[in-house]
Amino acid sequence: MSKKVILELPDSVDVDPSELLMILAAQLYARGQMAMGHAAALAGLDKRVFMERLGKYGVSVFNYPAVDLSKDLDQA
Repeated sequence: MSKKVILELPDSVDVDPSELLMILAAQLYARGQMAMGHAAALAGLDKRVFMERLGKYGVSVFNYPAVDLSKDLDQA
């Protein structure tokens, strides 16, 4: 099951929709509400690229258990 969100921003907010998806995905990942693979998919990126970009948003790749990191790296 998925949720559809419609967001209206004022014209003064100059942000690309893909950037908004990355911001949302990074925050959901950082909060532990979304796994790396799902967050990457939400952002429209593969896991490797998503992991590389997390630092730009102040999110560490190492926010979650080492077992999950190992699985994600094996699947990248």
